[in-house]
Amino acid sequence: MNVRDKIVIVTGGASGIGKAMVEKFHAQGVKALVVADLNGPGAETVAKSVGGIAVQADVTKEGDVQKIARAAEERFGRIDLFCSNAGISIRDPDIDNAASTPNDGWALAWSVNVMAHVYAARAALPGMIERGEGYFLNTVSAAGLLSQIGSAVYSTTKHAAIGFAEHLAIAEREKGIGVSVLCPQAVDTPMLGGAAGSQNVDGVLSPEQVADAVVQGLAAESFLILPHPQVVTYMQRKTGDYDRWLRGMVRLRRGVIDGARGGR
Repeated sequence: MNVRDKIVIVTGGASGIGKAMVEKFHAQGVKALVVADLNGPGAETVAKSVGGIAVQADVTKEGDVQKIARAAEERFGRIDLFCSNAGISIRDPDIDNAASTPNDGWALAWSVNVMAHVYAARAALPGMIERGEGYFLNTVSAAGLLSQIGSAVYSTTKHAAIGFAEHLAIAEREKGIGVSVLCPQAVDTPMLGGAAGSQNVDGVLSPEQVADAVVQGLAAESFLILPHPQVVTYMQRKTGDYDRWLRGMVRLRRGVIDGARGGR
């Protein structure tokens, strides 16, 4: 997909990767941008800077996601690209207990990291199918392809997000619908919080670098958009010898934990 002259929605667009994507899409000549975020004033600021419109929305609520889609369709007539970008990270309260996150943390992460993508598809698919074209970009994470040391919640929900995107891509391709998943490792956003960890081993990218990878990946219509190209090798190692990969992850986890505790 070439984003020029397209109608584009970006959730989580007030900051981080979402804001960088909005700015990059604007520079690429999109026709219109809808910037959605829980932070309404932040969305307004970003939208104003690119001549777009802002929608204050909580993506854990299906009605709010429908509201985002209606804003685009009523104002611009269609949705060409829905970037379901909002996400949340919840760390294990007890690093030595993978099941230590309380139920409310699991529920919140499931709502943001999985169901928001489902809601986006429900909201935008009817119009896309009627026109015979449309595209979804779901921001997931390399954790959805590999794992995330220190967060069972993040790893599990991101794996589920990959599963939904795969199904969406398989089920809707013949109707003219494209799907990509954005799966970076560490990105310099508030979600990273300056924390050291396994996601940092291949360097921390800027949101702008990730946005550049998005435009390139969309142009190629690649399902996997990997700003950190090393992720392909890690995936191959994982599927090639799962037990060996798990042993390696155990060693990596020990090194991360020992390093974090030694730094205190």
